Amino acid sequence: MFQGASALSLDAKGRISIPARHRDALQLKSEGRATLTKHPDGCLLLFPRPEWETFRAKIASLPMDAHWWRRIFLGNAMDVDMDGAGRMLIAPELRAAGGLEKNVMLLGMGSHFEIWDAATYSDKEQAAMVSGMPEALKQFSF
Repeated sequence: MFQGASALSLDAKGRISIPARHRDALQLKSEGRATLTKHPDGCLLLFPRPEWETFRAKIASLPMDAHWWRRIFLGNAMDVDMDGAGRMLIAPELRAAGGLEKNVMLLGMGSHFEIWDAATYSDKEQAAMVSGMPEALKQFSF
């Protein structure tokens, strides 16, 4: 399970360095192979390949009225490999889709990661905190 936030920088070629604490898990889980795709919230999703296969099957089985969501998730998916230095290249099309220029946040979300433009993530996180806790969490015990 991936968890935690990491502030990262894109290098000049559009690569991110996967933090050391996640590299071994990615290597074991998927031999460093992953899939990136768009998310409608404005971030990118990064799945280890086995987790992507499960997600892809769920999306592919959606009914016809969800065809645009299949296009968003599956039509924009790109396979990536972690290089020997633990870096992954984010294609220009996906960098543009996520508004990624230099400073990014990598968030462990359990089975996968989200990749956000750092300023966008900060703004959205602040807006969520200001709007208050959703009903589903009000009964949650901390």
